[in-house]
Amino acid sequence: MFSLRSLVVALAALAAAAPAFAQTKAPVDAAVEAAQRTESRPRVIIRHRPGAAARLVKQFAAHGDRIVQQHDSIGALAVDLHAEDIETVRKNPDVLWVSANARVRSNAAPAARKSPRTPAPPLTPPDIDTGVLRAMLGIGSSRLTGAGVGIALIDSGVNLVTDLNARVKAYYDFTGGPNPSVDGYGHGTHLASLIAGSGRSSGGYHPGLATGASLVVMKVLDGNGEGYTSDVIAAIEFAVANRTRLGIDIINLSLGHPIFEPAGTDPLVAAVEKAVAAGIVVVVSAGNNGLNPLTGQVGTAGIGSPANSRSAITVGATISHGTVSLSDDYVAPFSARGPTWYDGRIKPDIVAPGDRLVGVTTQSTKLYANAKLRAKKALHLKLSGTSVSTAVTTAIVALMIQQNRLDEGWAKPLTPNTVKALLQYTALKVKPSGTGIPDILEQGTGTLNGGGAITLAKAIEPSAPKGTWWIETPVSPSTQLGSRIYNWAQSLVWGDGLVWGDSVMYRQNAWAQGLTWGDSLVWGDTVTLDPSRPVIDLFTVWEPKVIWGPGLATSTGQSLVWGDLEDSLVWGDGLVWGDGLVWGDADDGLVWGDIVWGPTVLPF
Repeated sequence: MFSLRSLVVALAALAAAAPAFAQTKAPVDAAVEAAQRTESRPRVIIRHRPGAAARLVKQFAAHGDRIVQQHDSIGALAVDLHAEDIETVRKNPDVLWVSANARVRSNAAPAARKSPRTPAPPLTPPDIDTGVLRAMLGIGSSRLTGAGVGIALIDSGVNLVTDLNARVKAYYDFTGGPNPSVDGYGHGTHLASLIAGSGRSSGGYHPGLATGASLVVMKVLDGNGEGYTSDVIAAIEFAVANRTRLGIDIINLSLGHPIFEPAGTDPLVAAVEKAVAAGIVVVVSAGNNGLNPLTGQVGTAGIGSPANSRSAITVGATISHGTVSLSDDYVAPFSARGPTWYDGRIKPDIVAPGDRLVGVTTQSTKLYANAKLRAKKALHLKLSGTSVSTAVTTAIVALMIQQNRLDEGWAKPLTPNTVKALLQYTALKVKPSGTGIPDILEQGTGTLNGGGAITLAKAIEPSAPKGTWWIETPVSPSTQLGSRIYNWAQSLVWGDGLVWGDSVMYRQNAWAQGLTWGDSLVWGDTVTLDPSRPVIDLFTVWEPKVIWGPGLATSTGQSLVWGDLEDSLVWGDGLVWGDGLVWGDADDGLVWGDIVWGPTVLPF
C-alpha cells in the first residue's frame, strides 16, 4: 500500500533543473525525437541564449525555415524546421534546447464514466443551475460579483451572445484564422458563461459566478478545440505585457498538452511562470487523463502541461451530483492525478466541481452539434472536465480579489502565491476514491471552498510587514454547507512537500511577489528550505522515523534513489514503490499491478 509519509518525503526531493548553458548538443524533448522520424517539417520551439534571437532568425530565414513566433519573454523562437536540420540546430552554440510546438487541446471531457472503484453517477443526472453551484461552493449568500477584476480567457474565443457582450472588454485572435470574432468550437463561450455570464438567456437559472468581472478574450484554439503551444505562449506574453492597460488579474487556461519534458525546460511552463512572477494569478486545468483509455482503470501521472507548473493553480475535477453536501462527492475518474511526469511533483493543487455544469452557447458551435451535451435550457451546454472546474475556480479567485480590494487603505494586492495558499488552506476534503492512490495525488488539499477562501481573503492585510500576523479579523477554520460544518484542510502543498498548521496566518517570504511556488519556504519550525542550495542537498526531518537527506538520497546523472526508514523507492529509468508501482520516462510505460499505460498511449 502507499505510504503518505514516504510520499511526502520522497516527492520533496524532486525539482527539475534547467540544463546547464555549457553543453555540446542541445537536448530535445520526446515529441521532437518522434517528429524527426515521422515529419518533414516539424514545428518546434527553440530556447536560445540571451541576445541570440537575431542571429538565429537570420540563419533560419536564410535556410527557408519559417519563423512562427518570437517569444522574447522566455528567450525562444517557434520555428517550422526541416527535420534533417534538427541535429545541426542542436549543435548550434546559441541553442539551449529544442521542444515540440505541441498541439494543445481544450480540457472538456465526456460525461463521467464509472470507475471500477467509484460510485456510479445517476442515470439521468440533473443540470446543475448556478444557485445550487453557489451553495455547493459556500457562496450562496455572497453579494460579490468580481467587479473590477479582469480575467484573460485563453481558449477558443467567445461568441458575443446576450449573456456575455457586456462582459467582454477586449478580443484578440492569436490563431490567424479567417474568423477572429467567432468561437466555432463553443468551449470558450461556455467557460466565459460559467465565469461571468449574466444568465439572461436562461431566465436567470445559469448566470456566471462572477457576473461583474471583465473578460479579455484571447483565441488560441480552432473550431475543433485545438491549437499550438506557440499561440498560447504568445497570448500569455500579450497578457503580461498589457496587464495594466487591460486590467488583467487572472489568466484562465483550460487547455494543455501531454508532458514531453521536465517542467524546467518546458516553454509553456516558462511562460506561465513569467506571468505569475508579473503578479497575474494563473489557473490551469489538470487535464482529463485520469483513466486508462484501454482499460478504464483510474491511474496516476496523467497531469498535463502547463498544469505541471509550480506556480500555477492546478485544478482537478469532482463529481458532485448536484447536491450541497460533500458526502456524495468524489474526484472524477477522468480527472488527472499526480505526480507529474519527469519531476514527480504533487499535483493537482485543489479540485472543484467539474461535472455537467451548464453554460450558454450558440447553435453554430461544434459542441452544440453533439445532442448529448445539450442542457435543458435552449442553446445551453452541460460540459464536464477539468476545463469547467478551472473556470469555477477562476470565478472564485475573482471574488477573492474583489473582496480583498474592498478594504480600503491596503497598499498591496494579494499576490498569486497568497491566492493559491488561501485556496489550498481553506479546501475541504472529499472522500477517498477507493483507488489506492493517495488523496494528495488525487485532490491536492481538497475541493474548492469558495466561502472559506473569500472569508480568509477578506481577513488578510497584504501590506502587513513581513513576519507579522496579518489576519485582521478572527477566522474560524470551518465552513457550513447546508446543515453540516466542514473543517478546512489547513495544509498546503508547497512544491513537492506538505506543510500544515497556521502557515498562512503570517506574512512570510513564501507569499512574495515573483517567487516561484516551491523555491523558497521559511515557516517557523515546520520545515526550512534554503533557496540558495539545491533541494536534493538538504536534510529535512518531517516527523519521527521519517527522514530524507543526503544519507538516503543520491543523484547520479538522471537517476535518483530515495526513501524513508520503512519504504524503498527508486527513480531513474523506472520507479519501484511499495506494492508494485513502476514507471519510467516517456519511452517506457507505466505498470500498476497488471495494468500497463503511460504517456505514449494517453491522449490528452
